[in-house]
Amino acid sequence: MGSALAAALRAAGLDVSGPLRRGERCPQGTDCVLLCVPDAEIGKAAQDVAPGPLVGHVSGATTLAPLAPHEAFSLHPLMTVPATFEEAGAAIAGTTDRALDTARALAEALGMRTFEVADEDRAAYHAAASMAANYLVALEDAAERLLATTGASRELLVPLVRATVENWARDGARALTGPIARGDEQTVERQRAAVEERAPELLDLFDALANSTRELVA
Repeated sequence: MGSALAAALRAAGLDVSGPLRRGERCPQGTDCVLLCVPDAEIGKAAQDVAPGPLVGHVSGATTLAPLAPHEAFSLHPLMTVPATFEEAGAAIAGTTDRALDTARALAEALGMRTFEVADEDRAAYHAAASMAANYLVALEDAAERLLATTGASRELLVPLVRATVENWARDGARALTGPIARGDEQTVERQRAAVEERAPELLDLFDALANSTRELVA
């Protein structure tokens, strides 16, 4: 993330130094420092920054507390890396108006759409992001593994996945299709039997998703 943001901000016309490695000093006159480190390392990294510049982090789940006593902000791109930041969401926060404005200016320089996330909402926000991105990959991997038992490859699933995401983006839950949406429980039972036979390690996941889909239909 640090390398991607540094390159993108530099391309947007900002004067960027780095990414810097642990222990390297920021140049004199630095206006702000953006920490791109694991969540558990944010506090220690912030302590290594000499007082003066604004200090920010890019964590989605972490509050601004680990950045104290610096004037602090956060900027979390709601986007996978590597990827363009253009049109992506950006969760921002700041301990002062100046810090918040800085987070907003950095995000907008990259073409991102900003929104503020309160401390008490950060874990839920980041969980939603993980469900939308990380868990989607885990789900598609499960589908790929089951499809492989038929001799077919994941490339056949790609157009279906892309169309489904586009339909959901446009229609939300109304994009749901398939046997559960049609009330065809006999087909679902045949599907379940196939999963149990060919990929029993996926059965709990299949059941959980089927039940969640039934609740969505209801």
